[in-house]
Amino acid sequence: MRDIRLIGDPVLRTPAEPVTVFDRDLRRLIDEMFAAMYAVDGVGLAGPQIGVSRRLFVYDIAGRKGHVINPELTVDDPEPMVDEEGCLSVPDRATRTPLYAPTSRASGVSITGADRLGRPLGLRARGPLARCFQHETDHLDGMLYVDRLPKDAARRVLLQAG
Repeated sequence: MRDIRLIGDPVLRTPAEPVTVFDRDLRRLIDEMFAAMYAVDGVGLAGPQIGVSRRLFVYDIAGRKGHVINPELTVDDPEPMVDEEGCLSVPDRATRTPLYAPTSRASGVSITGADRLGRPLGLRARGPLARCFQHETDHLDGMLYVDRLPKDAARRVLLQAG
């Protein structure tokens, strides 16, 4: 089982490299990512969160489950939706559970990329799935959800994180 990398680990702040090889090792990595995500009751997990600086993520949220390799995200509906958001890589120092804060995201997005066999895929999302796609894509760009928070909220989360 791969460990979840925590805030402060440089891999979380480094843009991930594109996936170029679609082989058995990649399929095994995706399976390991799902296992790591489920082990900590997550709904999404990006490569950098397990120390793999590759552009891929897995998700299982709002009745939808899958993975996206080399995602490209497009905002379809920029109307802001604000909801509680947390991250497996930003846990409370004492409880080791994700810290949540109201976070603004676009209401609707489209994502293109590839599946585990290298076949093209395209998905549209609204609500929690759209939030998840944006959150995981941010990870691939070296961003954390706290970067999207107002300064006072980010400070509060970071003081508890560790």
